[in-house]
Amino acid sequence: MDAPIALKPARILAILLLSSPCVAQQAPDVSHYAFANYLGSGIYSSAGDSAAVVNIPLSFDIESSSDHSLFLRMPLSLGFFNYNWDELPEGDFPDSVGTVTVTPGIEYHWQASPNLKMETYLDIGFGHNFSDSSNVGILSAGISTLYSFGSETYQPLWVSRFYSAGYRSIQSGSEEHYSALTSGVESGLGWGFSAWERQMEPRLFAAMHWYFGRGELADEFVGALFGESTLELGLSLVFEKPLEFEVISIERVGFSYSHAGGEDLWRVFFSHPL
Repeated sequence: MDAPIALKPARILAILLLSSPCVAQQAPDVSHYAFANYLGSGIYSSAGDSAAVVNIPLSFDIESSSDHSLFLRMPLSLGFFNYNWDELPEGDFPDSVGTVTVTPGIEYHWQASPNLKMETYLDIGFGHNFSDSSNVGILSAGISTLYSFGSETYQPLWVSRFYSAGYRSIQSGSEEHYSALTSGVESGLGWGFSAWERQMEPRLFAAMHWYFGRGELADEFVGALFGESTLELGLSLVFEKPLEFEVISIERVGFSYSHAGGEDLWRVFFSHPL
């Protein structure tokens, strides 16, 4: 796929995207473009360069039943160098792709109990930086729990996710690894409304995020877990019928706020925020 065609879905999303909740100033360097698929769309800073990233999630059913599902993951992430969101009011969109990552993998979901759903995945991918023609290999694995509890009216959901990701430069052999833990609760407000010929429901969420360097959890688990963390608060609208834009299907639209590294950070998302 050449760049002009690939930019079509990116331009649809770029109007609404802001920044990622990750903290680029802290070690490890979770802002590297190789990790874009796991941190979400936004603007990242790496080695003095800014990059806007748009993720296009792709997946295909392999097998499914009432209590389990197996998917082939094929997420695509596009990065655009030296692009800032203050260019959006003027309608200045990037005209070339700076980086691209493809992280195919296997994802498995199973219903452990009536209220508890488990998810796990393994990705082995590839990333390319067009500015210096460098390439990286990417490896990531993770596991999640999704626990439904409380009132049917509000349908609260407690989500916890743990994953590890790393990359290795094919040219230089340099590498970076980190692990991340997110735990949060999302809940409805007990009411909905109709717009755009579909029913919508507002939902609130609050989540804590931790990022760990390689070996940090193994060396000092308690200290790492109770070290520096980030609180994220957000609101979203869930659509009864997804919004369809070319190859993009949007199940919800939401935004969140967090404060980390001395900066106010905003995020706009189009799928489950946790």
